[in-house]
Parts: sequence; C-alpha cells; structure tokens
Amino acid sequence: MDGWDFKQYVLGMLFYRYISENLAQYINADEHEAGDVSFDYTKLTDKKAEKARHDLVTTKGFFILPSELFENVHSRAKEDDNLNETLEKVFKNIEASAQGTRSEDSFKGLFDDFDVNSNKLGGTVAKRNERLVKLMDGVAKMQLGDYQDNTIDAFGDAYEFLMGMYAGNAGKSGGEYYTPQEVSELLTRIALVGKTEVNKVYDPACGSGSLLLKFAKILGKDNVRLGFFGQEVNITTYNLCRINMFLHDIDYDKFDIGHGDTLTEPLHGDDEPFEAIVSNPPYSIRWEGDSNTILINDPRFSPAGILAPKSKADLAFIMHSLSWLATSGTAAIVCFPGVLYRSGAEQKIRQYLINNNYVDCVIQLPTNLFYGTSIATCIMVLKKSKHDNSTLFIDASREFVKITNNNKLTDKNIEHIVSAYTKRKNKDHFARLVKNEDIEAQGCNLSVSTYVEQEDTREVVDIAKLNAEIEEIVIREDTLRREIKKIIAEIEG
Repeated sequence: MDGWDFKQYVLGMLFYRYISENLAQYINADEHEAGDVSFDYTKLTDKKAEKARHDLVTTKGFFILPSELFENVHSRAKEDDNLNETLEKVFKNIEASAQGTRSEDSFKGLFDDFDVNSNKLGGTVAKRNERLVKLMDGVAKMQLGDYQDNTIDAFGDAYEFLMGMYAGNAGKSGGEYYTPQEVSELLTRIALVGKTEVNKVYDPACGSGSLLLKFAKILGKDNVRLGFFGQEVNITTYNLCRINMFLHDIDYDKFDIGHGDTLTEPLHGDDEPFEAIVSNPPYSIRWEGDSNTILINDPRFSPAGILAPKSKADLAFIMHSLSWLATSGTAAIVCFPGVLYRSGAEQKIRQYLINNNYVDCVIQLPTNLFYGTSIATCIMVLKKSKHDNSTLFIDASREFVKITNNNKLTDKNIEHIVSAYTKRKNKDHFARLVKNEDIEAQGCNLSVSTYVEQEDTREVVDIAKLNAEIEEIVIREDTLRREIKKIIAEIEG
C-alpha cells in the first residue's frame, strides 16, 4: 500500500484518538469542577457511563463507552486477536450513537474509508491486526496536547501536516484535493479585508476543508458566527473534510459539509448568503453544461446568458460562487489561467462579470505553487458592492521562495500582495487599477500580463558608446590585417 492509500488509515486513527480524548476530558472537566477531582471517565464501567449517553449526544453529538475509548482499546491491542473486529464494532457504535439526532449527518459514514478488514492492511487477519497495532502505537505516541490546556488544536495541526506530507509525496493523486497552507492563508486574508467577523464561510469545492478552517485560525471560530459550509463530490475527501472539522475543534452544529456535485446538485442555496467564499475548484473539468437544458435557466448561470463550455467548468464555479455571495461579501477563487483570456462562451461570461462590475481583482500567482501542477494559477476576487468601476490587477508571479521542488509564498510575500490589494493603487510592474471600459476594449481579457507591464531587467545599452567601441574594433582589425599582410610578404620575399 502506497503512502497516499495509507493516509486515510492514519487520519482515521488520529480522528478516533481525538474524539476519545475530547469526550473523556470534557466529562472529566465537568466532574472535577463539580468537586470530584478523582473522577476519570476512562476508568468508569460501561454500565455507569450509559447514564450520561443522552446528555453527551445532545452536547457533543456522539457517545463512546469507556471500554471503547482509544486509550483503552490501545492498551489491549497487542493481546486482542480480533482487533480488527473490535475496531469495526467501535466505529459502528460511534456512528450509531448519533443516529436520529441533530448530529447524524455529521457522523454518518465517517469511518467508511477506514476499512479494518481491507486487504490493503494485509492478506490475513493476523497481518491486518499487526499493522493496526503499529498504527495505534504510532498515533498514541504523537504529542498532541490536552483539551483542558486548550492545546487541542495540535490535532488539527497534525492533520494538516499529514495531509501536506502525503499530498507532496503523491503527485496529482494526492494534491488535487489539497491547497497548500500559504495559499489558503492568502485567499482567506483577501476575503477578510475590512472584516473582523463574518456570518459564515463557504467553499463550493471544499476538498479536505483546509480553506474553510483558515478562517477559524485567523478570525477565531467564534467570529464565524453561523459556521463553516462546503460541498465535496469525492466521497473519501468529503469524509476527510468532516473529520478535519472535528480535529480543529469545530462542533457538529457549527459546520455543514455536503456530499454531491456542486454544479448540478447545489446545497446551501436556501440559506443566508455568505459573507466570505474561498475556493480552489478543480481545473477545467468536464460538466453537463448545455447538455442539461435545466442548467441554462438555473438562476446561478442564467444571468450571463450562456453556460461555461462542457469541457471547462471553471467559470461555472465562478458563477455559482457569485450567486451564493452576500451583497457585502468577498469571494476569492483560484483559477486556471485560460479562463482569463479564452474566447467563445468564456469571453461572454467574463463580459457579464465586467459589465456588472463584479470582478474586484485578478492576482497572478507564481508557477509551481500547487501539488500536481506547475502551472502559474491566478486568483479572481469577486464583490457585489464596489466603490469604483475598475478592476485591480496584481502581478505576484515573483512573490515566492523556492523550497525543494516547489515554490512557496512566505509571510512577507503574502503581506505584500494583501497590502497591494487593500491599497488599490498603481505600482510599477506590480499593480495597476484599470477602468472596466478599458478592459472591455481589450475584449474582456483579464490576464494580468495585459495590464501590468513586466519589469525589463535587461542591461541598458548606451548606443553611442557601443558604436564608438565598434568603430575602434574595426580600426584595430584593419591595422592588424595590414600588419599580417606585411609579415606574409616579408616571408614570401
């Protein structure tokens, strides 16, 4: 089994440890506060613990018996010849504890990709259990802080580190659903300019959820008042996203991650519009487009009068995000560069965006930032309420440092880009504010290179001085030629 395939087992076990410790420490804290400082949920009998089931499911969204906590299962793991069956039962019980409650959707199917009976773990039960023991040992050794010490974020940090490590080592298969942390930081900070809190945040192609969770880190989760929303079409990644929410201490009632195709089966459309949208949707994927006659009348796409090409859904994600955006909101979306200049349907959609003054900024990013592609991508920033009829273009193609095989945005790079976006002023070879009428004159081309002139780093040549040097060289050559002829004549004579 390669690293990317094994990722789900490591992350699944990390999640199992997290919710076990989260629950146990939550109960212990309550009992200690009530005066019973010797209380330890991990040592309680299952029968006594059952009394607290209803209250815990109501507050935490799930319940785990003391005997099924990670710590206790791990302590017996080496002697448990049926460890795979033990774990399978535990996972089913955790999911079952949420059935019929408000937290059911948050827990349903969370362990589906953590198949403890898979041949990926070994061809025999003994081999599988041997590997499961090693897996539990490894996760148990991780120094991940303590819920009571408010260092539980270490679980989330460990998750992000593992996701980044696996994505970096797995090429496209690992990276297509993962956005590097520094790019997430840039998108989030752009979406938050001028805001200290938002109603809620949204990602229409949320992958593992790292973009959404940046808001919790930068703003604080309490300043995302109504929570974190997203949709993901890949079932495995959808499960990883929900796990990621829990590992970052986002309670079940503060996130709503849906499974399905955002473009044809959109969720969350009946909710209050979002004040912050960030996304790194899949580049130039196929979609139904005009093969589905319902889509042309879909209120998300119909205002443009045309659908994105069936072979390139990029601008369909842009139009969807614009539709879900609040009047006071900002959307920052990573784009494949072709959508900025291609003709046909894409040009007509860009024309709609420019005519209605929805494009706030276009940022050219450096090459080789993302796992699985070396292409220099862009960020399109959308707003419904702007103070001018202009679009800002920022050339950040040189804002990076090279680390191993990839380029990275440093804190200084991010600050430079966000500062330029905030100031909205012209800066030679870096930023230019362009009137929308001038963009229309360019055929609604949104490529940054069309408007921001690259700095000419070639050496300045003094033509007069160069001509004088050439003339001197010609004279010297003529002198040498005459002297050589003279020497040859003397030899021959």
